[in-house]
Amino acid sequence: MAANDLRINSTIYNVSKNILKFFFKIFLRIEYHGKENVPLNGPLVLASNHISNLDPPCVGAGIDRIVRYMAKKELFVPILGTIWRAWGGFPVKRGGADRSAIKMGIDILQDGQCLAIFPEGTRSKTGKLGKAQPGALMMASKAKAPIVPACIIGSDVFRQGKLWPKVIVKYGKPIYFPEGEPVTKELLNSMTEQMMQEIAKLQAGEA
Repeated sequence: MAANDLRINSTIYNVSKNILKFFFKIFLRIEYHGKENVPLNGPLVLASNHISNLDPPCVGAGIDRIVRYMAKKELFVPILGTIWRAWGGFPVKRGGADRSAIKMGIDILQDGQCLAIFPEGTRSKTGKLGKAQPGALMMASKAKAPIVPACIIGSDVFRQGKLWPKVIVKYGKPIYFPEGEPVTKELLNSMTEQMMQEIAKLQAGEA
C-alpha cells in the first residue's frame, strides 16, 4: 500500500477538528488533561475506554496530531462516510476479525501515524471498564509503537440523559515496548494488563 493511500488531507482534518472542538466545548463542556504525555511524532497507539460513539472524535480532537481510528462499517454511508473519513476513520466489519482493517491499522502505524484503539472492542453499557480483547495490542507490536492510555468520562450523554453534560478526556504516560526484547504472547498479555490498569487509574482519578 502506497503512503499516499494511507494518509488523509491534513488541512481538511484540522479544519474539521477545530469545528468539532468548538462544538464539543460549547455542548459537551469538554476538558482535556495530560496532553503533554502524547508524543507528537512517530507511530503511536491511543488506547481508550469506550462508552459512546462520540469517543473517537472526542479523544482524537484533544491532541496536536492527526488521529486515525476504526469505525463500524455501518457508519460509512453516503455523505456521513465522507465525514468519518475526513475525521480520520476507516471502516471495520464487526463480528469477527476484519483482516483488511487490521492491515490498514498496521500500515498506518508503520507509516509513523497515530492510531486510536478501544481495547474492550465494544461500548460499555454501564460506563464501567471492561476486559481487553485478546490481541488488542497486536497492531502496536508490529510497529513497536508506544501506547498512550486514555480515558473518556461523560461522553455517554444519552445514557446519562443530561442536556448539558460535561466530558473529560485524560491522557496517561506512554507505555513502551522493551528494547531488544522479542514480542511474545506473554509480553503482549503483560502490556495489555498494564495498559488496562493505567486506563482504570485515569478513570478513577488516580493518575
